[in-house]
Amino acid sequence: MATSLTQAPVTCMLPVRDLDRARRFYVEQLGLQPAGLKPDGKFVVRAGGPGGLELALFPRPEGTKAEHTAVSFRVPDIAAAVAELQARGVAFADYDLPGLKTVDHVCVLGSEKAAWFQDPEGNILCLHEDLA
Repeated sequence: MATSLTQAPVTCMLPVRDLDRARRFYVEQLGLQPAGLKPDGKFVVRAGGPGGLELALFPRPEGTKAEHTAVSFRVPDIAAAVAELQARGVAFADYDLPGLKTVDHVCVLGSEKAAWFQDPEGNILCLHEDLA
């Protein structure tokens, strides 16, 4: 029997140095649904409701070395989402580079708006709103 990846649930793996700190950030600050600790030591949170994405936070003493966005959350109103997360203590990045300038933490990139922030472990996360 062949497995169709188009129907397979997806889990995004995020390395963390401090599992308790990361768990608090994802559950308390981002408001994601905790799915719990797995026997192999990962802590899983869910985003996107039933059938949405799982994020597995796994202990890794050296943390992450990624310099790219690990996860992006599509939101219907990016300004409202930024304000809500700022009220929960999330700090957003600001940029003023050729081709990438944020205004109130938000940048327009073609057919979407985006805003970036990091979790306490150094993973780069993003909010994006489709404009089309």
